[in-house]
Amino acid sequence: MAISREDAGLLGARIYALVRACPPGRATSYGALGAAIGHPRGARMVGWFMNATPDRLQVPAHRVVSKDGTLSGGWAFGGKERMRALLEAEGVAFDAQGRVNMRAHGWDPGADLSDDERARVLDGAASLPFDPPVDLLRLLNRDPASPFRDPEARP
Repeated sequence: MAISREDAGLLGARIYALVRACPPGRATSYGALGAAIGHPRGARMVGWFMNATPDRLQVPAHRVVSKDGTLSGGWAFGGKERMRALLEAEGVAFDAQGRVNMRAHGWDPGADLSDDERARVLDGAASLPFDPPVDLLRLLNRDPASPFRDPEARP
């Protein structure tokens, strides 16, 4: 069940809309985002989309961390120190291991938004046009971790 460029663009826009809905001072996880768009095992896929985030969409990508609060996307911000600084500037606290305190600052769009709020955010994704790059489409259609992988495709 391969995903088309158009459908991948809409999926990315929906992910970005949810990240934009994450309030300052909170952090969400790749898995929570995946579950909120109907892919409960889609954390890796969400990471691929976050890696392809266009600057022009102004997505606060620094608010997306691993489920245990580990800063995983720091290279996109010039290092994990920069990602941490952005979160701390919003009031996010870290534990002794340098992880976001997810109990205090975690945000789950599937639980923290009502069904109506989540639908409104996802419906607004159309205002975030996203043209997925070829390498993202390749991952979506060929990587064994992708929910869209064509079983006949080579990795």
